[in-house]
Amino acid sequence: MMSNREKTLTRRQWLKSIGIGGLGSLVLSTNAMAGTQKDWLSSAENGDHKTVPTRPFGKTGVDVSILSLGGMFDIPSNQLLLRQALKWGVTHWDTANSYGGGKSEEGIGKFFSKYPEERKKVFLVTKSGDRDPKGLTRLLNRSLERMQTSYVDLYFVHGLRDIDEINKDTRQWVEQAKAQGKIKFFGFSTHRNMERCMLGAAGLGWIDGIMMTYNFRLMHSEDMKRAVDACVQAGIGLTAMKTQGGGPVRTETESELKMAGQFLKQGFTDKQAKLKAVWENPHIANICSQMPNVTVLMSNVDAACNRTKLSAESKKLLDVYAGETRAAYCAGCGHLCESALKGQVPVSDVMRYMMYYHHYTHHDEARCALARLPRKTRKHLCALDYAAAERRCPQHLEIGKLMRQAAELLA
Repeated sequence: MMSNREKTLTRRQWLKSIGIGGLGSLVLSTNAMAGTQKDWLSSAENGDHKTVPTRPFGKTGVDVSILSLGGMFDIPSNQLLLRQALKWGVTHWDTANSYGGGKSEEGIGKFFSKYPEERKKVFLVTKSGDRDPKGLTRLLNRSLERMQTSYVDLYFVHGLRDIDEINKDTRQWVEQAKAQGKIKFFGFSTHRNMERCMLGAAGLGWIDGIMMTYNFRLMHSEDMKRAVDACVQAGIGLTAMKTQGGGPVRTETESELKMAGQFLKQGFTDKQAKLKAVWENPHIANICSQMPNVTVLMSNVDAACNRTKLSAESKKLLDVYAGETRAAYCAGCGHLCESALKGQVPVSDVMRYMMYYHHYTHHDEARCALARLPRKTRKHLCALDYAAAERRCPQHLEIGKLMRQAAELLA
């Protein structure tokens, strides 16, 4: 006879087997499970399939697919996936000059070279790691060459930490690039201090789009709601990323299992439900998701096309789970903890690398990211006293412990 513990473990193992545990991939909802991948592909070929809905992207006058294809995977070897994404209406594609050392953009260029007629169907986004006009020009030109296109629809400054990183020189560059027809719209992505960056952008009057960390954990905070409202008033299109809400620590609670079971009753996996929670905010134009294979693509498309809303019970369980695992999630408010450390360690960046390692299972990427930090900074990871930083953390993260783990795990 099974013990209660054995029953719990068996249930957890079963949930994991259908995709509830881990964030590396998504599976189809119970509705889509009735059909095979072959059925989906066949229906797409015959034109008998749903396509991803669209929403207006801020004040641009352009409607974009509510699901965006994130470009942090081996695009050169996944050309058929790009074609399939278009057939299912995933027409918003996101990449960056840095993804895969440029291989992501080159893979998109390979696709457009083979299917030039498809370029006009794609709302193409790429990003620059540079801020100064000369760097922006150099990287934009290189991106255009790699992607075999004369323009990008939206050009981002990548990983903005403070709104002061863009200024009147940036605006002049943007106006010139638009006049030359090389970009249609401009904005930035931000993983940290998101709310402050968004509020700052709303006051500038020349930002077209923002991609920010936004998920079931963050969307209900007063700071984030205020930032979203300000961007909506300013006509800025908003793309959500990091929507699964993974943090630098792996969690597995009984509430998570209960939540997963509740979602399955509605026909969703937990990961699909987290996407749907974001889409229920009509001010979020779309979600950028890494979809490295057709299974993940099908799952996300299925969630995007499924009009069933999350039940009140499902939303409540998400809130409970967010509260229970609060101390395992970094909210990206780096200005709070890092000021206590006098800027010696970029805490929120290191937390993100740990999230890549644990939740995305991007082990090499996480290690490479940490290795790019200055040697002095890496030495500080284990040497600093983090007590003051921990007192400032609204999530109550054990920052010192996590920084030491990062130094050891990502060495």
